[in-house]
Amino acid sequence: MQTIFALATARGKSGVAVLRISGPEAHEVARRLSGDLPGPGRFALRALRDAAGAVLDEALVLRFDAPRSFTGEDTVELQTHGSIAVIRAVEAAIAATGLARMAEPGEFTRRALLNGNLDLAQVEGLSDLIAAETEGQRRQAQSLFTGAMRDFVEDTRRDLLRAAALIEATIDFADEEVPVDVSPEVGALINGVIAAIDGQLSGFDGAEKLRAGFEVAIVGPPNAGKSTLLNRIAGREIAITSEIAGTTRDILEVRVDLQGLPVTFLDMAGLRESEDRLEQIGVARARERAAAADLRILLQDGTAQGAPFEPGLEIDLTYRTKADLTGEGVSGLTGDGVDRILSDVADRLAGRVTEGTVASHDRHRQAMQTARGALELAERAFTAGEGAEIIAYHLRDGLAALDSLIGRVDVEAVLGEIFAQFCIGK
Repeated sequence: MQTIFALATARGKSGVAVLRISGPEAHEVARRLSGDLPGPGRFALRALRDAAGAVLDEALVLRFDAPRSFTGEDTVELQTHGSIAVIRAVEAAIAATGLARMAEPGEFTRRALLNGNLDLAQVEGLSDLIAAETEGQRRQAQSLFTGAMRDFVEDTRRDLLRAAALIEATIDFADEEVPVDVSPEVGALINGVIAAIDGQLSGFDGAEKLRAGFEVAIVGPPNAGKSTLLNRIAGREIAITSEIAGTTRDILEVRVDLQGLPVTFLDMAGLRESEDRLEQIGVARARERAAAADLRILLQDGTAQGAPFEPGLEIDLTYRTKADLTGEGVSGLTGDGVDRILSDVADRLAGRVTEGTVASHDRHRQAMQTARGALELAERAFTAGEGAEIIAYHLRDGLAALDSLIGRVDVEAVLGEIFAQFCIGK
């Protein structure tokens, strides 16, 4: 492979910047800039110089020898001062050696995968970890990155291999009596794996939402206090508030970290009949987005007389507003009761997240559904007393689907999509 380099930290002014070099010429590239390198796994302070000998910066040089590096290749990291000018100068000096090229997005991680330092699910976990905004997302991503999916696959794979071995034994003893009746153990192993997969699939929706974020729609009639509540949650003026009904027409969004959950609150047009064409469009969009949301909060105007407002939507939480005027309910203006709203929302959403679920990407769900389908066929064939060859065939299909979760098979089919989400330098 060619030697590659890139800035591993974010571009822009910072205290420290890290430039990573990886590949067969990584050590030679670093030597041309810093002179002698420290020993394997060691670090040292060195002056970095360009080809003319001019000092570019003083940097901490870290050396990693293959395979004991992130990529599994010879690697050097240069920790320089984080000014834009220093970064550009060092990058130019590396490129001027002619021994390395700029890395593509995710190329370091791709090499770690190809060299066996990471499996496919760990790569996805690393991507999620980089993108994590909340503590819940961090924990979920960290679990995937540290090998929770691999552990799940290895556990289920071990049971299926045992079941397949027992089935194969009946094939081998086709012309003579099988020494032991393997039926009870084979059935228990297959059903146990199906149950484990069902457990992952049942928690998938919550895990996927935790990774991507929940949406909570704030609905109600005009002037019920929806925009005021959104501004209070955001801690700044996001929406225009007015006593004039119908002020909000577009959907306004505020993303917050709610007790470790990534939640986007949606403020939208007040639900009512209107002759105004623009307001009609806003109301239609509001209904559509609210129906698709994960949770719907209905705000009832606490000062309104008559029957309670009926939104024509499934509602999860309802609150009476304008406590600053009525003395009861909640008030986005003063903040009274808003903590209760946020706590109620967090409790509802947290209840949808199942601990121990490692399947959080659609690829995981599809692979597990494929594996489950194959194992169901194996279980039916086993119960019906069909030939051992047929049962073994379905078991192999189930094994292949589970192996695809960590990239033992069909790796190339998904690499492009996964690494398209990575940044350069990782």
